[in-house]
Amino acid sequence: MRAYHLLSALLLLLFGSGAIRAQERMGFAYYDLDRLYDTIPSLFYDDADHTPQGRLRWNGERYRAKIDRVAETIDGMAMPLVGLYGVETEAVVRDLAGASRRSYCYVHRTLNSLDGMDFALLYFGDRFFPERVESGRGYLCVEGLFDGRPLAVLLVRGERFLAELVGEVRQRCPGVRILCAGKLSAAAAETAGLEDLLAPVERRGRGNSYFRGGWRLHDRILADDSLRAVRADVHLRREWLDERSGTPRPTYRGSRYVGGAGRYFPLFSYIERR
Repeated sequence: MRAYHLLSALLLLLFGSGAIRAQERMGFAYYDLDRLYDTIPSLFYDDADHTPQGRLRWNGERYRAKIDRVAETIDGMAMPLVGLYGVETEAVVRDLAGASRRSYCYVHRTLNSLDGMDFALLYFGDRFFPERVESGRGYLCVEGLFDGRPLAVLLVRGERFLAELVGEVRQRCPGVRILCAGKLSAAAAETAGLEDLLAPVERRGRGNSYFRGGWRLHDRILADDSLRAVRADVHLRREWLDERSGTPRPTYRGSRYVGGAGRYFPLFSYIERR
């Protein structure tokens, strides 16, 4: 009997430690949706091509097909945090969350960009609690608590003001963990004092887009030195590739509807505190 209780205690310690470790691990993905427009003409910028009567004949059926493909992709990653770029409106984000089999909450802000494309953050509401949201020209910053610890998620288009944005977050919330993702160059991490989690993947010749005969990283995930990447990679499935070229199958090739999810694959990372 004594041996039984000892074994039970050991098993509880073993599996309990594993559960705690899994809870401490943070999963994050970033996905450029390659211009996911709704079908309603905008009053503030020219999206005429992406309407039912426009050049691309972007109608409800095609819109719903892309929503379903993107939602399926997000479901397959099963990440508690998913940064998105290329959504036109909050209604698009709401449709994505509704099409997902997982219970995502979301943050969306209108960026007032010339093409109407915005950022959004999907998150599991039982793990992440947003407390502050700030957006500006080409960025969205969401600060809150992830598993009870401060975290700032910074989504950006380019690194022109990245160092300043990171500095402002650190000054406002000393000790906060920072995750940054978006369309960034290889030099962005050093400029902002962050670590490029996909650098080892890039050195192996992998990428999330195909350009001029080779794979390259169109996007990157960066983190500060308080976080360590357990794994980071491109999320890729064979059925997303064009059968003849082996490249990402876009939604449109020129003005011809192809029906793919887009030109960019999502990136993902599993991260732990150091």
